[in-house]
Amino acid sequence: MPFLLIAFPVFDPIAIAIGPIAIRWYALAYIGGIVLGWIYARSLLRNENLWGGPAPISLPQLDDFILWVTLGIILGGRTGYVLFYNLPFFVEHPLEIFELWKGGMSFHGGFLGCVTAVILFCRLYGVPILSLGDITTAVGPIGLFLGRLANFINSELWGRPADPNLPWAMIFPNGGPLPRHPSQLYEAGLEGILLFTILAVMIRLGALKRPGLILGSFIAIYGLARILGEHFREPDPQLGFLWGGLTMGMLLSVPMVIAGAIIIVMAWRRRAPPQIVKSVTGR
Repeated sequence: MPFLLIAFPVFDPIAIAIGPIAIRWYALAYIGGIVLGWIYARSLLRNENLWGGPAPISLPQLDDFILWVTLGIILGGRTGYVLFYNLPFFVEHPLEIFELWKGGMSFHGGFLGCVTAVILFCRLYGVPILSLGDITTAVGPIGLFLGRLANFINSELWGRPADPNLPWAMIFPNGGPLPRHPSQLYEAGLEGILLFTILAVMIRLGALKRPGLILGSFIAIYGLARILGEHFREPDPQLGFLWGGLTMGMLLSVPMVIAGAIIIVMAWRRRAPPQIVKSVTGR
């Protein structure tokens, strides 16, 4: 074994156990992402300078939306995993679709679930779709970061075999004897820290004043980050590599890059209201 090879620090996937009740790190990642995202979203809505005036979404409306988006994430994420990643298995074992504690969630499905929640909520309460989409995606990287850390703790979704001389290569307990890329940490950095930083800087520069700009940027940048991360991640065993060495994650991310770019162009071409121009110029 090379001297610099890192042994995977084995974690207990159960964070808290009280009698028969067990709370897993993965569940805490979802809870933490939603709570921290809610807190950050409220701070963005309170800051009128970021919007060039009063935010188009009230704090009570945001509070009501939290339940909607939570259901969208869970139902969409599970549905996406069933349809995109393991449909033959669930056709034979349909009752296991509801066994969420066994794992199996898809980001792309969860994102579609969020989109559905945003559209339905906005139609029901008269909230601007693009602005709510901006807020939702602005906080999204928080949950992505925590989710990838939970993947690492669970020793799942590990990377492809790496050069044994790579200083941070790891041998995962359920990944065989080969040293592998800790791709969960790569994705936590790309989809979490980097994406959050880019969107936060854009917001400080006035991106929320152009509805849809943060939404489009999140979609496009996430797609690019996921495609890059997939080059180091071991494909799901039931799917393997698809056409031309592509993975399912790559194929699902390509439309995101295209759609995100289109939304960015449309948002940028939309003329900013007069009060926004004054805020940006400082006059």
